[in-house]
Amino acid sequence: MLTDDLIDFPFSWRGDQLPDEVEELRTKTPVRRVRTIAGDEAWLVSSYDLCKQVLEDPRFSLKDTSAPGVPRQYALTIPPEVVNNMGNITGAGLRKAVLKALNPKSPGLAEWMRSYAAELVDGLLREGAPADLRAGFADPYSAGMHCRILGIPPADAPRLMRSLDIAFMNSACPVAGARLNWDRDIAYMAERLDDPATTGLMAELAALRADPDYGHLTDEMLATVGVTMFGAGVISTSGFLAMALVSLIQHPDLQAELVTDPGKIPAAVDELLRINLSIGDGLPRLAMEDVRLGEVEVKAGDLVLVLVEGANFDPDAFPDPHTVDLGRPNATAHLSFGGGRHYCPATALGRGHAGIALEVLLERMPGLRLAVPIEQLVWRTGFMKRIPERLPVMW
Repeated sequence: MLTDDLIDFPFSWRGDQLPDEVEELRTKTPVRRVRTIAGDEAWLVSSYDLCKQVLEDPRFSLKDTSAPGVPRQYALTIPPEVVNNMGNITGAGLRKAVLKALNPKSPGLAEWMRSYAAELVDGLLREGAPADLRAGFADPYSAGMHCRILGIPPADAPRLMRSLDIAFMNSACPVAGARLNWDRDIAYMAERLDDPATTGLMAELAALRADPDYGHLTDEMLATVGVTMFGAGVISTSGFLAMALVSLIQHPDLQAELVTDPGKIPAAVDELLRINLSIGDGLPRLAMEDVRLGEVEVKAGDLVLVLVEGANFDPDAFPDPHTVDLGRPNATAHLSFGGGRHYCPATALGRGHAGIALEVLLERMPGLRLAVPIEQLVWRTGFMKRIPERLPVMW
């Protein structure tokens, strides 16, 4: 395997502009050797068609990226068996319960989201500008929604949130605190299984223990569903929402259009999903056999990374990709939710979560804008998501 002429990946942690390398790679070498944070070699795929091929071809495995001895993008911060969490859920017969919990049309959920978003905005308005829209809105709104879905006390959200800064790190070597966080959060979710006050998904999972068909499930397996749903769900929804707000503020004409016509917000959500740069790494897959990918022969055992921002800004798939087009005919074809067997099961919930947040914010804060020059935003480094550490705004 060639080791010369490697480029380091990821390219940039900034979420306010597309890294310069993306366009050049997609045009000249859409399948390119890179060096990962872990120091291993991988193929980085950056065109829409080839990214889609990797995500949909079963010869590229997500589950096996956690196997011992394979090339890695970064060190694992969760147990290896959790990497393919939806596969684990399906295999354990829990998929129906999880999908039911993630349904944005669950009774009262949309109303709750709107009410809680308004409550958070009330708090920001009382405190006055400038306010940190990430700490004061995006994070608690997302954490609160997942507490409701799981049926756990919203007052417990901060204790679970504090694990995420480590759980979603991109580190070259294992992080000692990750295991401590994991064990503590699993113990917390296991306690919820025996708590009569628990509702939502955790109560449904607890009830399965009385069913002989689910006798193979341990409390730890059920708790794992809760921990991973909270972690992955909160970090994804809060990260996208924060980045959608950055993008919206960068497009004042779009913001004005949505203030005037809130009915366009659902269409705007998909375009904001397409152009947002919240995915800070590549979607990893391991080649299980030799596969032809464009002009490259990928060998069995090679690590392949799907560059979502490369696909989402590919002009062959999305003409004039840097323009936010609310009438784009293939607006939902972006890869921000992944694809193939591992297409995110919470896509409808994610869209609803962001749509309601934007409705409330733009109604109550129509003049929303950054309180500092965008160049002053501080971007988190070494993380699976691109997020600003703070998002100071005024209105």
